[in-house]
Amino acid sequence: MQGPDRLRLPRVDRVAARPELDRARAALGERVVVDLVRAAISEVRRAVLVGGRAEPPDEAEVARDAQARAEAILTSRMRRVVNATGVLLHTNLGRAPLGAKARDAVAELASGYCSLELDLSTGKRGGRARFVEAALCALTGAEAALVVNNCAAAVLLLLAAVARGREVIVSRGELVEIGGGFRVPEIMAESGATLVEVGTTNKTRARDYERALEAHPAAAAILRVHQSNFVQVGFVERPALAELAELSRSRGLPLLEDLGGGALVDLSAAGLSGEPTVGASIAAGVSAVTFSGDKALGGPQAGAIVGSATLVEAARRHPLARAVRLGRLPMAALEATLAAYLDGSAGRGVPVLALAHATYDEVRRRAERWAEVLRAAGATATVVDTEAELGGGALPGRTVRSAALRVMPAECGVEAFAARLRGGRPAVVGRVQEGGVLFDARTVLDDEDELLLGRITGSLKG
Repeated sequence: MQGPDRLRLPRVDRVAARPELDRARAALGERVVVDLVRAAISEVRRAVLVGGRAEPPDEAEVARDAQARAEAILTSRMRRVVNATGVLLHTNLGRAPLGAKARDAVAELASGYCSLELDLSTGKRGGRARFVEAALCALTGAEAALVVNNCAAAVLLLLAAVARGREVIVSRGELVEIGGGFRVPEIMAESGATLVEVGTTNKTRARDYERALEAHPAAAAILRVHQSNFVQVGFVERPALAELAELSRSRGLPLLEDLGGGALVDLSAAGLSGEPTVGASIAAGVSAVTFSGDKALGGPQAGAIVGSATLVEAARRHPLARAVRLGRLPMAALEATLAAYLDGSAGRGVPVLALAHATYDEVRRRAERWAEVLRAAGATATVVDTEAELGGGALPGRTVRSAALRVMPAECGVEAFAARLRGGRPAVVGRVQEGGVLFDARTVLDDEDELLLGRITGSLKG
């Protein structure tokens, strides 16, 4: 076997200067390209030394390897996506799309400085997120509100502020794991609270909580967790929220609820009944509710704590609050989104609400228009009925009637067609199904028709 000094591997500087890497050099810089070349050569060296290949590569082969590595980095950057999947709150696609006013607010406040923590009336330092917190209180009926960077942070902060070093009572049927490995027991452990499980996986009664409180008289709180991305059916039981609220009041300890979805309005009119609203939880007597900004609320990624002034202020004063605070750009988007709820324009101005409330006839007519355009261009396009879902961990198993365009590519395979759609700008993501690609008309934004049809036509041609 040859020693490393006799492998005759290409020189790093010579490979890095090759024209095949010009695009990578322009996009990533000389230093990154050199590092990619070094990594490619190191991998070849290992392969030669262990006998994986007989001869070392030439400069061109190493350059191609480095270019492939560069492409992997470049294609990992976020791109705009036309969501034709039929899932309104698609976690992999950023959940809720922002409305026009929210996008404008982000663009305006990204272009320069802003009054994030300045009271312009006095010229002195002001409170952060004053409008957002006032709006959340008005919309939910809560005494106080605090916003952070996501719902997991809101849960962690609230538990750390209220229950560090003390017990928290939780039903076994609510010890959930949601996307990304968020597990309730682990978040509780990180907060410093001690988990006390009650009931069984499928049945938990109010008496189970009473017994746990009798056994743990110094418990800090009862925590109720929205089951989010799964549903229990059959032989199941769970106390009503008002029943738990009465129990917590009688014992003088708070009832906390991790609601997750953050719906501020009832979605029943859209055929999506069953998703609890934040206001209903506050009205039922919950002491503090945590929820997301980018799910059913329809805004940017954010987390909120609303409820009693005492609990919210305890969270606000906790050292973790600064570590998880919301940045100025998502704050701008959240302000604009909540303003739409306040002025009554959310049904039109918050995309997830507009898409959810579109009637089946409207969605079907839209898909038919797409099919007519594509058939005129020579494509094989039909319209089929589908079922769309809210997504984002809300209403698992519940769907709303929808319609989709189905395109059958003639000159390439279905998977190749779908890959072409994902590879363009903007990317288009549909569903590969029944020998074609489905584009659900309920989840495509109102101003994306031309984009979608242009990308489909171009991808059919290769």
